[in-house]
Amino acid sequence: MAPHCVLEEIGQSFELAFVDRAQNTHKSPDYLRLNPNGLIPVLVDGDLVLYETAAICLYLADKYPERQLAPELGTPERAQFYKWLMWLTNTMQASLLLYFYPERWVDAGNASGAQQIKSHAESKVAGLLAQLEDHLAASSGPWFLGEHYTVLDPLVMMVCRWTRGFSRPARDFAQLGPYLQRVLARPAVQRALQTEGLAHPWV
Repeated sequence: MAPHCVLEEIGQSFELAFVDRAQNTHKSPDYLRLNPNGLIPVLVDGDLVLYETAAICLYLADKYPERQLAPELGTPERAQFYKWLMWLTNTMQASLLLYFYPERWVDAGNASGAQQIKSHAESKVAGLLAQLEDHLAASSGPWFLGEHYTVLDPLVMMVCRWTRGFSRPARDFAQLGPYLQRVLARPAVQRALQTEGLAHPWV
């Protein structure tokens, strides 16, 4: 979702290729040649084949600097950008994967163990959402890094969307709720969501 939103934001022509997870297309030999991990998404740009969502978003921001989707290189703002990019991938997304796929981390049939992992993961994510909330409360602008929209914004929206079934989803936080609506209101994000045919609630 996040790379799709970024591509729409950039405004260059691109082609989407649907990967049918229900048919295990992401585990097919052709797809595994693109990403041996069998995960979505993959970006193919000429001879370049790139996977990992954060890497794709960073590459697109750097390839189209005129869109100003990342702070200038060598600045403190760029350092903070890197920090949050890695945090969203390595901390937030990793915790969410434990919530959605707890059975991967226990022996087959261990339903109670999987439920424990899921419960602990939701508690962990609640604390991470609070970190996002605190960051936005201290922000000087409407976007995650302040005045300028960056590739972090669709990434934050994407991971917050995954909490929509939680007992306290991201949308229920005082700062996160309005912020997510601002991200969703961007025409590029709307185009991506509508193309993907996603049902409400989006977050």
